[in-house]
Amino acid sequence: MKRSRLVWLSATLALAAAVTAGCTAMNSADNTEPQAVGRQLKLPLHTDGNRIVDAAGKTVTFTGVNWFGLETNTFAPHGLWSRSLDEMLDQMAAQGFNSVRLPFSNELFDATAKPNGVDYKLNPTLQGLTGPQIMDKVVEGITKRGMMVILDRHRPTSQGQSNLWYTDKVSEERWISDWVKLAKQYRDNPLVVGADLHNEPHGEATWGTGGEKTDWRAAAERAGNAVLKENPNWLIVVEGIESYDGDGYWWGGNLQGAAKDPVRLSDPKKLVYSAHDYSPKVWSQQWFTDKNFPNNMPALWDKQFGYLVKNNVAPVLMGEFGGRSVAETDAKGEKDLEGIWQRHLIAYLKDNGLSYTYWSWNPNSGDTGGVLKDDWKTIDQAKMDLLKSYQSVPAGKKP
Repeated sequence: MKRSRLVWLSATLALAAAVTAGCTAMNSADNTEPQAVGRQLKLPLHTDGNRIVDAAGKTVTFTGVNWFGLETNTFAPHGLWSRSLDEMLDQMAAQGFNSVRLPFSNELFDATAKPNGVDYKLNPTLQGLTGPQIMDKVVEGITKRGMMVILDRHRPTSQGQSNLWYTDKVSEERWISDWVKLAKQYRDNPLVVGADLHNEPHGEATWGTGGEKTDWRAAAERAGNAVLKENPNWLIVVEGIESYDGDGYWWGGNLQGAAKDPVRLSDPKKLVYSAHDYSPKVWSQQWFTDKNFPNNMPALWDKQFGYLVKNNVAPVLMGEFGGRSVAETDAKGEKDLEGIWQRHLIAYLKDNGLSYTYWSWNPNSGDTGGVLKDDWKTIDQAKMDLLKSYQSVPAGKKP
């Protein structure tokens, strides 16, 4: 299944988290403690049945946003050509997001990867930094504002996504070793909470087949256990595949195989499954033209990923979903399928307690637009109002 999101990608939780009073862990970038805002968490996080919980057993629900760019050939988050990093993150935190899913590519760590697309007059502290050093600054800025970070290996290289976790340019060994380095690098920043191992396995990716070259479930176990050996505090986020037993779904969204063949980690309480879901504007799937749409969608979501939560197996993070419209009807007064889908998915996530990171903060997502409008400054209030209908406790507010 080809997705037009690849075009713009190649072209160019609000539960605010905090360290408990007795925590002495330091931020890896500047040796300062993350800012204490909102409801305090006792870190690290782990899972309990279908919940993500803190060390005191309190439920933690990610209600966050994706900010992409580090995975592209700018080797820096997009939008820093028009705004400062601090201004961007202040606005993000003010919208009540408690977490940020931060995409990156393995190429980011190559010496040949030169950051660009940054206005250094607006961002003087980023001048002369490498891609990984910019990543450090971004992670530092997110966590100092009390938001959690989920790192997302989005691409092997800046050129595009890959079906499998390895390619002819980035081996499985490189994929795992880069994750282990990141696990070590951010081990002392308690608000960097998880690793989304590989974005959207699809195509020939299988689940539970035992094939060394295609079995995504087995590869996730190898990488996840290597990460946990280096950093036992992280959550390991494992996405689904595209097709299981001939039943196709969105890239990374099909978790049917986890029922028979669950991911086996050295610490089972660190496993979080993740799915992605999109609208008919991305691809016209058959369920959007079903005569029962949108009433057919909850059963479909249950089948693909929701059963894991409903059967108290494991938590599920909706790692990506988004769209330009959140309206029930379009300008002509006709049904807006994208808006209807988006509203019903938010309701499903809320009713069943799934976490999410919305795609995306950026407005330059070709298929979906973003929380920000095209000027990179103005909030799309209709989208934000919908997201605020299901947010954890906002920064600085008590539950």
